[in-house]
Amino acid sequence: MTGNVYIHPITLVAGPQAVEADAVRLGGSMAYAREFALVLRDDTGVTMRIVTTAAGMPDAIARLPDIAAREAGRQWANIKKTHEPLQLGTRTIRLDQPQVIGILNVTPDSFSDGGQHDDPQAGRDHAAAMLEAGAAIIDIGGESTRPGAAATFEDEEIRRVVPAVEYCAAMGAAISVDTRRAGVLAAALAAGAHMANDVSALRYDPRSIEVVAEAACPVVLMHAPGAGEDIHAGAKYADVVSEVFDFLKLARDRAIATGVAEQRIILDPGIGFGKSLGENLALINALPLFHALGSPILLGASRKRMIGALSTEEGAGQRLAGSIALAVKGMEAGVHLLRAHDVAETVQARNVWRGLRDTALTDFSQLPPL
Repeated sequence: MTGNVYIHPITLVAGPQAVEADAVRLGGSMAYAREFALVLRDDTGVTMRIVTTAAGMPDAIARLPDIAAREAGRQWANIKKTHEPLQLGTRTIRLDQPQVIGILNVTPDSFSDGGQHDDPQAGRDHAAAMLEAGAAIIDIGGESTRPGAAATFEDEEIRRVVPAVEYCAAMGAAISVDTRRAGVLAAALAAGAHMANDVSALRYDPRSIEVVAEAACPVVLMHAPGAGEDIHAGAKYADVVSEVFDFLKLARDRAIATGVAEQRIILDPGIGFGKSLGENLALINALPLFHALGSPILLGASRKRMIGALSTEEGAGQRLAGSIALAVKGMEAGVHLLRAHDVAETVQARNVWRGLRDTALTDFSQLPPL
């Protein structure tokens, strides 16, 4: 990590008032920031930290060593970057507002809803309900990645996933497939899926990156410490935020070098995967930082164990309110995609949050800048 630089938006500003506060729109989203921390780290820790406004950023970057200054310049441009819409089949998913991804698990052992949607009719009904509630994308998973889950063989995962892809495709849905196996991804894409969601960031199966490049499909690269069978294994962080940032930067660069188009890459910090409660909280509080990587951000915190840990150890099915709280935190940070079990409730929260920023509903010129 020698000489690594990070530009972290640290003072978020609500709504169009941000324009009067010398603020920057983060990643083309509906979130704005007024102040930024420019941080330089080496193997011993932080060696320089400059807090500045958007107007002062060029002078702050000029104070860095040449290599760090060039990287900071790239990150500054990334923070202000407007992302192209995702084209998933006939559906266009705009990224200028938070979009909700509905989770369809067709596994017997998922941590939250294992076995509930294995029956094709149950799965079809659930997918239809999520689409009607406003899900922009349906994410289909045929393997449980919870800690301690039994291994799933590729042919079994294909048997679970492909029928779900087919009935979702028949509904005209935009479809993502949550898999780390190239054979499953190829079969799902052939059956009508449009996007890959790989919890191993294309490391588990060496063929996956080739399938994504050849299909020219969008792909989610998620951080997890393990590249093998147990993706939670090997977690040890000196600074979880900078290490996850560096991991995602390398994963993105590796994918681009192998032929994946940069505009099709989405990044996910991997909440709950090989991370303690404190590490998960640190990442969620640092979400604005990840705009500096220049890719859309996905947040998957729905029903995660951390919610129970912060409350009264509620089970996965009783974590709706906590899930909404984390989703709103993500929206405030400019996250583009929210992966959710409870789609109707998350869409409602998004719609209210969006309404609070709508200049057609509030005359922001009458309000002082925050």
